[in-house]
Amino acid sequence: MTTHFITAEIDLNESTEDLQQAIETELEKRGEPLRWAVTEVDEEQQKATVEAVVTVTNKD
Repeated sequence: MTTHFITAEIDLNESTEDLQQAIETELEKRGEPLRWAVTEVDEEQQKATVEAVVTVTNKD
């Protein structure tokens, strides 16, 4: 198992209630999220930048 620091961009056109689910779904594509935080919001483009630490199981 390895850990990775990743950055993802999330579309803010999702409703507030669905935003957390949208973030978690995007992160799960890259591994198992350990923790994440919204670190930047671009109001003009309606995008949020999320930084996260995820674990990935090695397939050795």
